[in-house]
Amino acid sequence: MDAATEFQVRPVQPEDLETICRHRHEMFKVSGRTDEAVTPMTDNFRPWLEPRLADGRYFGWLILADAEVIAGVGMMVLDWPPHPSHPDQGARGYVLNMYVEPTYRRRGLGKRLMDLCRLEAERRGLTYTVLHATQQGRGLYEQLGWRPTTEMSLTLDAQDGAN
Repeated sequence: MDAATEFQVRPVQPEDLETICRHRHEMFKVSGRTDEAVTPMTDNFRPWLEPRLADGRYFGWLILADAEVIAGVGMMVLDWPPHPSHPDQGARGYVLNMYVEPTYRRRGLGKRLMDLCRLEAERRGLTYTVLHATQQGRGLYEQLGWRPTTEMSLTLDAQDGAN
């Protein structure tokens, strides 16, 4: 039996706030971050996410087995200037918070969630979508046609910019 028939899939709802926060927390821990690093992020993510879940700026899907959430993914449409990768659009899709409970991995659930993201991007007319891959997820994303980009980042001390 495949993931599409063995499990129930439903859209995320505002009531899923804590589940999404837990998934995000665990996702970062699996990628090697410590609780000490992840807990403050989760504490700040919760009030950031709540209004976005309520108004639909954050959307996504959960997969359930026997009414228990076992996997999930989120998605947003980001305001972004036209770019060579999407020259006719001022937006891009962003996939985030992909998480599958350890005992349910390697059953096609991640693929199912990513297929839903792709369909939603197409439904919204988005031609370009990005994500930040963990080492554990990279193989799946590459199998589905995702490619690395040239993005870089810089972290600044918040006090450096204070006047």
